[in-house]
Amino acid sequence: MHPDVAEVLITSDELQARIQQLADEISVHYAGKEPLLLAVLKGSVVFLADLMRALSVPHAIDFMATSSYGAATESSGVVRILKDLDEPIEGRDVLLVEDIIDSGNTLGYLRNLLLARNPASLHIVTLLSKPSRREVDVPVDWVGFEIPDKFVIGYGLDYNERYRDLPYIGVLKQDMYA
Repeated sequence: MHPDVAEVLITSDELQARIQQLADEISVHYAGKEPLLLAVLKGSVVFLADLMRALSVPHAIDFMATSSYGAATESSGVVRILKDLDEPIEGRDVLLVEDIIDSGNTLGYLRNLLLARNPASLHIVTLLSKPSRREVDVPVDWVGFEIPDKFVIGYGLDYNERYRDLPYIGVLKQDMYA
């Protein structure tokens, strides 16, 4: 375990098993279709990589980048688009791939932005959800894990661009960011 981690919340094995379950459910849902997996950078990239390898349906990928945290541990509530999609999504089946839903502000903003672009369908999968922190109710189709209100890192999630490479979801020691 990394010395900055207070506890391991979700092990690597637990992550892989749940991602396979999610991929199986998503593959059934999209049978006969070719969804566009839309990952929100940077945190969801590790989840996306494992999810797309586990899917049994053909798919394409694209990326958006947003910012609502900066170097903070809580969302500012102001969402900025740092990178938009490369291709139009009108008429496409879109699966928005998120790493974590905290307040729901960023996801709510993105969902409305994407729906305004007239996709054939828009569904959401998130690896992690913190329901106790929710300020905006956003419909989520698939949730990997519901977690308590703790600051988590690893498996793509960071604090100040560090810890993304950890193969598990850990709780960052409070003295690392307090």
